[in-house]
Amino acid sequence: MDGESVERDRSERRHRDSEALGEGRTRMKVLPIAITVVLAGVTPFAAPAQQARPAQPAPQAQPTGAGPERSVDPQDQADVRALLAELEVLKGSYAQEVRRLRELDMRVQALQARVDGKTLPAQPIATAVASSPSPAPVAIPSAAAPPTTSAEGYASSPAEAAEAKEASKRSVDDVKQQVAAVFDRRLTLENAVTYNRYDRKQLTLTGFLALDAIFLGNIAIENVESDTLTYNFAARYGLNPRLTLNLDVPYIARKTVYQKGGAGGSAGAVAQEDTFGHGFGDVTVSGNYRMFMESPRWPETVLTLGVTAPTGREPYGISWEVLERDDDGFIRFAVPQEEPTGNGVWQTNVGVSVVKTADPAILFGNFGYIHSFSNSFDDLDNNPETVNPGDVQLGRSFYFGAGVAFAFNERTSLSISYSDKLSARARTRYDGQEWTKIIGSDANAGMFNLGVTYALNQHTTLVSSLGIGLTPDAPDFSLVFKVPYML
Repeated sequence: MDGESVERDRSERRHRDSEALGEGRTRMKVLPIAITVVLAGVTPFAAPAQQARPAQPAPQAQPTGAGPERSVDPQDQADVRALLAELEVLKGSYAQEVRRLRELDMRVQALQARVDGKTLPAQPIATAVASSPSPAPVAIPSAAAPPTTSAEGYASSPAEAAEAKEASKRSVDDVKQQVAAVFDRRLTLENAVTYNRYDRKQLTLTGFLALDAIFLGNIAIENVESDTLTYNFAARYGLNPRLTLNLDVPYIARKTVYQKGGAGGSAGAVAQEDTFGHGFGDVTVSGNYRMFMESPRWPETVLTLGVTAPTGREPYGISWEVLERDDDGFIRFAVPQEEPTGNGVWQTNVGVSVVKTADPAILFGNFGYIHSFSNSFDDLDNNPETVNPGDVQLGRSFYFGAGVAFAFNERTSLSISYSDKLSARARTRYDGQEWTKIIGSDANAGMFNLGVTYALNQHTTLVSSLGIGLTPDAPDFSLVFKVPYML
């Protein structure tokens, strides 16, 4: 009778174990279905408080009067091993689905951010996934949430989103720095190198016309070629959100080639002489005041006031070298022994700059006035044998310009502009005489400019510009390279 009772109890336990095993398998099959529903976008994915786990069969009490402890059934062990193996497979599938979910999330945010033009180049997906922590459920952002980015190509916090928004203004600020000023930069140190090329040819006629048709006298071709290399150090300090102070210190190296035809009385002979000069140029101190902030209807307006001091070598009183004289002692060809590096007079500048952002374009323009004060010099003419002291006053100058820049991304922008400077005639006055205007001293220098700015890193920008002269008084071409460093 005892044997039959033991056998019946064993049969009942096997039946209960079989039911528990079926219930655990059913629960484990629910988990992949839930993950599939989430990936299909039916409901936002939220981290579950607890993961589904297979139910463990409750321990059964030994019936009263049972015999000695029984041995583990091999079938039970096989069932447990199969259940554990299935659990490991589900865990692996769950980790894979989480990785796919993260990959999809990164792709969506990176694509949305690129459409808005507010992201850095995204890190390769494989690298981002490989460096991700252990699988864990993540929430899918709603469609109304703004796209944010990070260094890996997607945002992980509101702080990184703010940084990405700030980075999108970088190219716009670099353009504004070249046009007027950027007032939220505390201190900017700028190193710039400028190369200008001049080449002028002038037909000189000395004599008179007979019968209004026949010229009697000398005909000579004068050619002046000048290469100027300027290094400019600039410091720009922002006092407050409306005012900045600027200091510009140039150092100029210049080479000029003078050519004159008719050397020695021969029409086919050409005399040539090279002159050099280098030294500090005229130092400029200026300030920028932001009168109006940019609004949807009005551009940002900046007022500029500046003073230029005559710290360079003036072009008056320089010793000249006589290369050729006529038989009667008249100087035919003379060149300066050194090249000037400054204007020799004090100047003031007042100008207005406007900037309007129309994403992705940036419209800008400026206009201003330069006034030159008169100054006295010990010698005004270029005759090395005479000394004629007097006063010089350069002509008043007006300048204006306009252009457009395109911000391709947070690092790069391209600008196209036109600039012009109109100068009136200069005047001289020898001691004891009246003011006399110098014929040919007025000028109209028009330039067509192409510029590119590229942010090298968070603090440094490379600015390059090519200027093409459109009028005879402008340089043939001009090359500018600037490297502003923001502290």
